Amino acid sequence: MTDMQMGAGEGGRTRLTFTCPSRGLIGFRQVFINETRGTGTITRAFHGYEKYRGPMDRVRKGAIVSSATGSTTQYALGQLEARGSLFVGPKTEVYEGMIIGENSRDETIEVNPCKEKKLTNMRASGTDEQVRLTPPRLMSLEEAIGYVQADELIEVTPTAIRLRKAELNASLRKSNARKASKSTD
Repeated sequence: MTDMQMGAGEGGRTRLTFTCPSRGLIGFRQVFINETRGTGTITRAFHGYEKYRGPMDRVRKGAIVSSATGSTTQYALGQLEARGSLFVGPKTEVYEGMIIGENSRDETIEVNPCKEKKLTNMRASGTDEQVRLTPPRLMSLEEAIGYVQADELIEVTPTAIRLRKAELNASLRKSNARKASKSTD
């Protein structure tokens, strides 16, 4: 932070001035809007070229990755909602290795978003409640670029922006991670 002016301008707003690399602002706009509840204003101007200072710290939790191919069900997404925020809604086509949400913890988890509810002939009052889902978190291309990690890719089609793991097969991902950890030892 290079400057802070309390009560600058109308309405008693605080003005903060920062100098940061442009790569640090990728994906920050939506975070800023959410943090200020839409009342903040952000402007950017080029300051100059500087020497590379190393990688950026990213504050991101783990991912929720699909382990099945098919159409998502409301029942399965209702079970997954407690684990984190979802990027897909019901009846969305998914495939193995596709990132369908952000885990509330640091680890990446494999889940089946296509699981159907088991139907029985027995009916009881109160057991067939309607599942209410929060709307999925849709990302713009800028947010997706700021969100992905080194082992992930972005798929851009005319109708959707999807995130996926670079290696779609879960067992190959795990074996590659083990090989990478052995080579660093």
